Amino acid sequence: MTGAEAAALTARLKARARAEGFAAAGICAPDAIPRAPARLARFLALGWHGQMGWMERRADWRGDPRVLWAEARSVIMLADLYTPDGDPLATLGQADRATISVYARGRDYHDVIKKRLKRLGRWLIEQAPGARIKVFVDTAPLMEKPLAQAAGLGWQGKHTNLLARDLGNWFFLGAILTTLELPRDDPAEAHCGRCRACLDICPTDAFPAPFTLDARRCISYLTIEHRGPVDPALRPALGNRIYGCDDCLAVCPWNKFAQSAQEAKYTARDDLRAPHLAALAGLDDAGFGARFAGSPIKRIGRDRFLRNVLYAIGNSADPTLGAAAAPHCDDPDPAVADAARWALNRLRATA
Repeated sequence: MTGAEAAALTARLKARARAEGFAAAGICAPDAIPRAPARLARFLALGWHGQMGWMERRADWRGDPRVLWAEARSVIMLADLYTPDGDPLATLGQADRATISVYARGRDYHDVIKKRLKRLGRWLIEQAPGARIKVFVDTAPLMEKPLAQAAGLGWQGKHTNLLARDLGNWFFLGAILTTLELPRDDPAEAHCGRCRACLDICPTDAFPAPFTLDARRCISYLTIEHRGPVDPALRPALGNRIYGCDDCLAVCPWNKFAQSAQEAKYTARDDLRAPHLAALAGLDDAGFGARFAGSPIKRIGRDRFLRNVLYAIGNSADPTLGAAAAPHCDDPDPAVADAARWALNRLRATA
């Protein structure tokens, strides 16, 4: 393929990506993030990954996609918007309700994006017979955010999430690795300036410094990845956040330029916009599985989810919610039982 042919194919590829619903597409080389391995090594050495041992086990793969697939010649990064249609923090002041991260209020993005990536990949193979591809959505040891910055989609802000001047920071990332040599995009430059809104709003002070995250203090990590009891000193800061946290994303000034999400499957389900804590506390295994079918919430399981709900009940200062917590004091899961007892003690102390 000549340079002109590769450039023409790339232009058609980006147009096709937009037709598939992606908000943006960019291309970088597999070796475009040479500083990422050292940054990851420091993160791991400091223990900031917490219980996410999978990051350590594949650390040598993450800095260079060619370790994952030696034949890869180009990385196609794609952005998929899930911009909320209202204030994502509105439920934080509703003590008897739960706050769920915006991305988890609709369908599981893994399933939605992967189908689109496969369609786009098949189209690419049809355009360039003999080309091969691999598609990924959080399913491989790829450092998607540094790769996306190298591909020009945006930059990692002080909250470590990717943001862009024309997209804000409400978007998922997908990746296609291909054996095709495609023209590279210019990497994106950071435009955070002196702003520190995302750092200042964090309820648990999870940012030791700008552009640096200690996951062990991050509410998203604590409510999703962390197994067992949460440090009692951090529990009050969870508030009524039972799955993820959007505070640092919600205050980013670049969101004023964010585009609306086009994928209807990301629209928040009515029963997940502001669910009642008492109702969530009453879910058994079957009820949990049925309510969260097709949702990313299902992957943490009923026990971890219930632990989070009980922390929220303890933070509610609403004594009427004690009746929802009391039955779980003898739960077979030690973290659930501990959370129930903590919630009741806290409600008594604030009564």
